[in-house]
Amino acid sequence: MDTTAFEQRESTVRGYCRAYPTVFASASNARQVAEDGTSYIDFFAGAGVLNFGHNNPLMKDAMIAFLERDGVAHSLDTYTTTKRDFVEKFRDVILEPRGMDHRMQFMGPTGTNAVEAALKLARLATGRREIVAFSHGFHGMTLGSLAATANHAFRQWAGVPLADVVRLPFETAPGGDTAVADYGAALRDASSGLTPPAAFLVEPLQAEGGVNVATAEWLRQVQDLAHEVGALFIIDDIQAACGRTGSYFSFDGMGLDPDIVTLAKGLGGFGTPIAMNLNKPWVDDHWSPGAHTGTFRGQGLSFVAGAVALDYFTDDVLMNEVKTKGEVMRNRLQRIADAHPGQRWEVRGRGMMQGLDTGDGAFAKRVQAAAFDAGLLIGPCGTGGQVIKLIPPLTIPDDDLELGLDRLDKAIATAMEGD
Repeated sequence: MDTTAFEQRESTVRGYCRAYPTVFASASNARQVAEDGTSYIDFFAGAGVLNFGHNNPLMKDAMIAFLERDGVAHSLDTYTTTKRDFVEKFRDVILEPRGMDHRMQFMGPTGTNAVEAALKLARLATGRREIVAFSHGFHGMTLGSLAATANHAFRQWAGVPLADVVRLPFETAPGGDTAVADYGAALRDASSGLTPPAAFLVEPLQAEGGVNVATAEWLRQVQDLAHEVGALFIIDDIQAACGRTGSYFSFDGMGLDPDIVTLAKGLGGFGTPIAMNLNKPWVDDHWSPGAHTGTFRGQGLSFVAGAVALDYFTDDVLMNEVKTKGEVMRNRLQRIADAHPGQRWEVRGRGMMQGLDTGDGAFAKRVQAAAFDAGLLIGPCGTGGQVIKLIPPLTIPDDDLELGLDRLDKAIATAMEGD
C-alpha cells in the first residue's frame, strides 16, 4: 500500500482516509476493494450518496451511452435534452403524485450549495435575516450553512462570526418538547424583543447530528409556527431523502407542505455531484435571472444517472426492501444493545439509516477501527462521534447486510475488550 503521494502532497484537512487507512481500487454495489485485494462491506456509502450502490450497472450503462453519443456534459443552466429528461421524469415520478407544484432550482453541486441558496431565497422572499435552526443539525460547511450547523467541531474553523441564526432544541434534545411552543409565545409578545425570522430550517431525520428522529406532530408544529409568523418552512432532506427511509422523501406521509426542500447526495444516483432545491412558485418568483448561479449546476452525467435512479420509485419493490432491511438492521442493533444492558446504549433511526448511540465518542472510534480491521466501513456521527451510524446502499444484497452486521457485532466486542 503506497500512500506517499497523499501524505506528501494532499492537504492535512483530509479526514476519512485516516479512518480507512488503505487505497481503494474498485467498488461494486456494497463492496469496496483495496489494491491489495481486501474486500470491505460498505455501511457508509459515501456519506449517504451511494443509495443505489457503487457503480450501479443500470446507471453505468446509461452514462456510457451518454458519453459515446457526445451528450452535453456541462451546460450551466442552458437547456439540454438530458436536463429535460430529468426534469420531466422528476415531475412525473416524484412531484405530481404528491401534488407538489414546486419548481426545481439547480445550483452548485453539493448539499451546502443547496442550503446556501435556500437561505438566500428565504431572506429575499421575507425581507428578514434570522433563520431558526435546531440543535444537533448539520446543514453544510460554507459560511451561511455553517451558521445553521450546530456542531462546535465544525463551527470552530469558520474564522468569522456565524450570525443571524436562532438556535432551538431539536425535538429529541433537552427542552425540545416545549421549545417551539415557547418560542412561538415569545414571538407573539410584542414586548419580548424578538422579531420574526425569515425561515425555520429543519431535518426530519438528523443524520450527521446523531440519527435523531423527529415526529410528524413536532414537525407540523414547526411548520404551523413558521406560517403563522410569515416565515418559510425549509426541510433539509439532503441525506435522508432519495429512498433512505423507505419512501422518496423522509417526510412523506407526515402532512407537511414545505416551502423549500433541499436535496443533494443520492439525487444523482451514481455518486456524481448534483444538488437541487424544490421551491414553491410564489417563493421562487422572488429570484431574478442570474440572482444565484453556480458553474457546475448543469451536470449532464448526474442528470442521466439521476433519471435512472427515479426508475426505482415507479413501483414499491425497492422501498419495500428498504423497510425490510431497515428492520433487520434495527433488530440486530437492538440485540447488541440488549447484550450490554449496563451501557445504556440507544438504538434509533428510520428505514436504512440506523444508529447505535454509545454515549462515548472514544469507544465509537475504537469500534470504527475494529470494524475496518474486520472488513467493514462505518462512520460515527453525533456529539463527539458517539453514535455508530449505518447507511449501507439500499441495494445491498441480503448476504452482505447480514455479514456486515456480523462484523459490526464482532467489532463492538473487540472494542469492549479494550475498555
